[in-house]
Amino acid sequence: MHRILKCLVAICLLAAAGFQELHAQYDKDMFMMRGRHALAEGKYALAIENFNVLSQLDTADYWTFFFRGIAKYNLGDLRGAKRDFDRSVAINPVFTSGYHYRGITESRFGNYDEALENLQKAIELRPGYVGLYFSRGVTHFLSQQFDKAISDFDRYIRKEPKDPSAYLNRGASYLFLGDTLKAVNDYNKAIKLDRFDPEGYVRRGRLFAMQKDYEHAMADMDMAIELDSANTFAYFNRAIMYYEQEKYQEAMSDLNRVLEDEPGNALTLYNRGLINAQLGAYDDALEDMDRVLNINPENVLAYFNRASIFIEMGLYRNALEDYDKAIELYPDFAKAYMNRSYVKNLLGMHREAKKDYDVAQKKVAEYRAKNISDAGSFADTTKKYSALLSLDAEFAKKDFNDELLQHRDIDIRLRPLYKFVLVGEKDNVRYALNRGYENPLILRFEKELPVGVDITSGDVAVGPEVIKAVEAAAWTDDVSAEALFLRALHDYDEKQFNSALNYYGQAIEMAKEDASGFDALYAAFYHINRGALRAEMIDFISSIESNVQVLSMDDTGNTRARVRDQVVRQYDYTDAIEDMKAAAEIVQNLPYVYYNLGNLYCLSSEHINSIENYTKAIELYPYMGDAYFNRGLVLIYLKDREKGCIDLSRAGELGIQDAYGVIKKFCEEENE
Repeated sequence: MHRILKCLVAICLLAAAGFQELHAQYDKDMFMMRGRHALAEGKYALAIENFNVLSQLDTADYWTFFFRGIAKYNLGDLRGAKRDFDRSVAINPVFTSGYHYRGITESRFGNYDEALENLQKAIELRPGYVGLYFSRGVTHFLSQQFDKAISDFDRYIRKEPKDPSAYLNRGASYLFLGDTLKAVNDYNKAIKLDRFDPEGYVRRGRLFAMQKDYEHAMADMDMAIELDSANTFAYFNRAIMYYEQEKYQEAMSDLNRVLEDEPGNALTLYNRGLINAQLGAYDDALEDMDRVLNINPENVLAYFNRASIFIEMGLYRNALEDYDKAIELYPDFAKAYMNRSYVKNLLGMHREAKKDYDVAQKKVAEYRAKNISDAGSFADTTKKYSALLSLDAEFAKKDFNDELLQHRDIDIRLRPLYKFVLVGEKDNVRYALNRGYENPLILRFEKELPVGVDITSGDVAVGPEVIKAVEAAAWTDDVSAEALFLRALHDYDEKQFNSALNYYGQAIEMAKEDASGFDALYAAFYHINRGALRAEMIDFISSIESNVQVLSMDDTGNTRARVRDQVVRQYDYTDAIEDMKAAAEIVQNLPYVYYNLGNLYCLSSEHINSIENYTKAIELYPYMGDAYFNRGLVLIYLKDREKGCIDLSRAGELGIQDAYGVIKKFCEEENE
């Protein structure tokens, strides 16, 4: 055994030396050029690949981390972007752009104090760069420091008087300060500078609508739609204007137009439901409210208004349940108590109805004591619920953006299991550059085999010449464990799964006979492949039954799909798990084994065990992007979104491009 260990150490040292030599083989300028070119073309994942290489070749180049941060930011990976911006300013403490974009990223997180600190640092380093004042103005606006926002936009406009976006932002700041005259003047300037930008017309039109000037408001929305027929926000606003003018059919038409492009837009569904109810189309109204609550199960107003629909339909028990839920979510909702009192009276629950009535009156009185204006007998007790159909900028636009669906239940597949597969020639240079896991026992095993193999989570297509080579090497008179293993690989490639399974079993038994040699250690690899094959056979069966087991969740990381999962047939991965455990007993500290266990436990709905094994795999191999990806999915499924998104960011950084699509669904701050 000592001889074996000595040999393994020697192989390991040689592998490490080989990796060090790689650095001299690459032109850093070439990768920088490729990365920046990809960045300019919007090919952000490709840009990250090139900057990943640069980050290995030169850890002190702050531009590398900065540009990679820009790419991550554009892919929605804000956490990863911030880490790279942190790295850039740590390397170069006077790097203005690093502070600038770190400030922008902090602003996206809602960390406005930190954002302003970074932007102030950037301004101190480069006070003549007016773009910094624009960014700080936006941050001041988002943090509701409207006077300071105006001051920043003023400074920017003095240097850049022909930028319409500056006038739009300054106009919005004036609007929130109640200065509608200055706001409309800025909107006019923006439109004059760019008559073909629909945003100016939308903003000015909303301002006119707030002033009940529907003639000019409608003209602006019409123009915005003429300029951009896919501008759903313009259709939405025009629908509200139609509603305010009691033109319900026109309002309905525009809401339907929004839903053509955004079928799960919750705010639009909600408003359409209200109009349907007003028109007496109660079944349609009920369907709309049901969809809203499927998207957002904590939408208080949806419960409140669905209850009203139930009352109109004579379904008083259903109404009572919805009022109960509304009050549970918002205990100070006076209207809900009053309406629940009414329903309880209809159901003969007079004593309980009196209690609800008294609670409603008490809450109204409390509200009146805190507010100058008359609240009215049916007052809501918070501004948050004061408007139903609303033109209020914060209410409408935020909810509109937040509820663009996206929020459908979606299936996210785990990255596949690792196993040994047949390959042609292995690109060792690229493998090392990508920080492929180097294990001396695996390297020795692969070297001893007469044909090329590699351990991977992906499928590799091989040509007929490889298959012929396997046949020549495996079907000989001298049958060894390695030969049986090659037979299994061959039959797997030919889709003869049962035969392959049998050969893996024979290889394991034969390997056990060599209790002290390398063959005994190689048995771990046979277990890995047999376990992976057993799992794949289960997945194949489940796919035939249209029952493939994946993580199901919606884009906010909710796991309502669990209710559905409970009625889905569960498949037994016990044999596959036992194979992986056997591999771990033979050769300890193989990250692939623990990664595979993570997958198998996840598919078995043992999510805590799953996370523990992914974590073990990452500890053994910190560059295992697949493990970060899968662990991130499981964490999000378990509603630990912050940790899950950090894992997905790391996965993307390590080359798992699929991570960025998932990040956009789950991790962008606008979805919060």
